Amino acid sequence: MSAASPAGLVKHATGLSIAISVLMIIAGILAIALPFAAGVAANLLIGWLLVFGGLAHLVFGWHTQGRGGIWWNILLGILYLWVGIYLLVHPLRGLVTLTLALAIYLVAEGILEAILYFHLRPLPGSGWFLFDAVVTFILGLLVYRTWPSSAEWVLGTLIGISILMTGITRLMISMAASHVASKLA
Repeated sequence: MSAASPAGLVKHATGLSIAISVLMIIAGILAIALPFAAGVAANLLIGWLLVFGGLAHLVFGWHTQGRGGIWWNILLGILYLWVGIYLLVHPLRGLVTLTLALAIYLVAEGILEAILYFHLRPLPGSGWFLFDAVVTFILGLLVYRTWPSSAEWVLGTLIGISILMTGITRLMISMAASHVASKLA
């Protein structure tokens, strides 16, 4: 079987997907083991991304003078900068804020994963999407119920669990695809 054959391409893609899945599993375990560090790291990453996004909005707004939307870009840039700097200057308060945002995100992700399951239900291994959806939705509800008292550990722990579950789900899907590809060869 050549690497350019469809089965060879699928085998290569599933091998890469399996490797990425294993890395996600390792990252999830590390985040669970070091939840405060993972939470602060997530807070700082998001803070810096917002600062860079704010600067990009300001630069874009400045360079599009006279083309409309300049004030919206400047206001968005200021908002991004304000929130980003707030997260960087107040990392513990940022953890509390991000914990609430995480709860909302996890509930939405659980709903979207369930929808994905219903679209992919006929495929082998698709039940893992439903499993991922249920776990993620429950995690979102748990975060909301314990907020704000557990914000210092819950963000890193739940990010770790979500990454771990996503890694396991993708690993199972990749292995199922690899199995199907080997039958086609």
